[in-house]
Amino acid sequence: MIIAPALETFIERGYSGTTTANVAPRCRVSKQTLDAFFPSKTALFVAAVAAHRQMMLDLPRPAEERLPIAETLERIFLLDISDEIERKRSAFIHMVMQEADRFPEIGEVLYREGLMRSLTDLAEWLTAQRSLGRLEIDDPLSGARILMDMIFGGRGAPGPKGRDWMTPEIRSHHLRRCIAIFARGTAPQT
Repeated sequence: MIIAPALETFIERGYSGTTTANVAPRCRVSKQTLDAFFPSKTALFVAAVAAHRQMMLDLPRPAEERLPIAETLERIFLLDISDEIERKRSAFIHMVMQEADRFPEIGEVLYREGLMRSLTDLAEWLTAQRSLGRLEIDDPLSGARILMDMIFGGRGAPGPKGRDWMTPEIRSHHLRRCIAIFARGTAPQT
């Protein structure tokens, strides 16, 4: 009820233009109620980063899930998200990058609560899959870094208008190939 409108406000207004006073009406709560849950704009931003993290990686996964590794990784990395969610993901990162020089604390929050938490969550999932004998990986943290580099690097940043070589279809195919290569490379040896 509070986090989604706050995330939208940060995307629309940026960190500098967002206040708890302009978030509260969008959440349909009083400023006092908002302040009771989030005593500062930074606390609200930390919660928005956590919500954003869920838009980047669908973790944790159900413990009983036993889909093929490649299919599960496609779900973890949300390869089939809507254009609207993709726009929100990109817009939030873009906003942080634009404002991180003026507000170093938001870059630090995104690094700590976004990237590092995502990396840890993914490494824990890889460790669990290794324990179940579903993949062989000597260093799950390194494996998580490799996966994130492949997928987030593979999403690419659009070039000048009309010059991005990847259409959404080509990008999706490319990302699925990245995952398939990782899954084959970590498949248990029989």
